[in-house]
Amino acid sequence: MPSAPTKDDKPKRGQACPCGSGQRFELCCEPIHAGQKQPATPEQLMRARFTAHVAHNFKFLHDTYRPTAGKPYVVEEGESAVTWTKLEVHANEATDNPDKAYVDFSAYGMEAGVEKVLHEKAEFLRVNGTWLYNREARLGPAPYKAAAPKVGRNEPCPCGSGRKYKQCCLLKG
Repeated sequence: MPSAPTKDDKPKRGQACPCGSGQRFELCCEPIHAGQKQPATPEQLMRARFTAHVAHNFKFLHDTYRPTAGKPYVVEEGESAVTWTKLEVHANEATDNPDKAYVDFSAYGMEAGVEKVLHEKAEFLRVNGTWLYNREARLGPAPYKAAAPKVGRNEPCPCGSGRKYKQCCLLKG
């Protein structure tokens, strides 16, 4: 009796790269996965790591994670429960240190028929000229920042009345 066909979501030559760069897989992440090209930026590495999740290339993930890079890779049993579908890179953030940078991204996937979103700000380090994923710097979206600074109780009221805020609009709120 033939088994049911399995869905093959792994990236293929001639198709758009899963990382969302707009390039074909063989011109984008495939040469990085094959070791023919090093990622030039943390964002390129982030995109290649996302594509490695899609392709189930766990050795690449092991080799580009700073705590395990350079250590022997051991295949783990089991299949990932998440089928990764889309990557959105929100921001790249350089630091005073040229060998340290951050990438803020959202990775979308399906798990048990439900769409999941992983929003993370990831820290990348350049070690011996090679960018590596170091750690999660923040999980979830960036904290909300108010557009205007908060008015202190003893400061002049922003309505222009000439009274202190605590004796004017603070009482109305």
